[in-house]
Amino acid sequence: MSDETPARTPAERAEILERHLHDHGHVHHDDVDAAVAAAEAAADDGPSPALGARVVARAWADADFRHRLLTDPVATIGEYQLQTVPIAVLENTASVHNVVVCTLCSCYPSGLLGNPPTWYKSFEYRSRVVREPRAVLAEFGVDVDPDVELRVHDSTAEQRYLVLPLRPAGTEDWDERRLAGLVTRNSMIGTGLALPP
Repeated sequence: MSDETPARTPAERAEILERHLHDHGHVHHDDVDAAVAAAEAAADDGPSPALGARVVARAWADADFRHRLLTDPVATIGEYQLQTVPIAVLENTASVHNVVVCTLCSCYPSGLLGNPPTWYKSFEYRSRVVREPRAVLAEFGVDVDPDVELRVHDSTAEQRYLVLPLRPAGTEDWDERRLAGLVTRNSMIGTGLALPP
């Protein structure tokens, strides 16, 4: 690789790989899109970003559930989906922003959120988010104020993490179903924020 080759984001690298696989007749773009959509679709009976969003929305709307989620996350999440690996819930606040990475491989809260995104497994993300988390988050479109403490948590085979994102202002009267529509997969990893209302 030439020194003049520009650095690429995980999304750009994934797009290049997909394009090469397509050009050589291994995959079709529509098949990849359909597989991703199916994996991320709302699933009432299995791990998916939609299931994670339901858990977050309930925590936003139900103070007792939120307390139980923060103090006994394995049992509380187990009300939705049995967890076989310990999981901790990291609450984002106005003064603290949490982000999750697995520096060794791709440990991820699959028992709740389903498969990890491709970029989460990339060497670039795994190495850079530890060294320069603010720069990496900015590439995801998240500018963390310098006054906000940024905490990077290293997920392992023995400990997984779920970020409880800040609830957007202006949603105080929203029900859980509507709130769940604001929760993104990236906001539960810490590389994104909940969507604005």
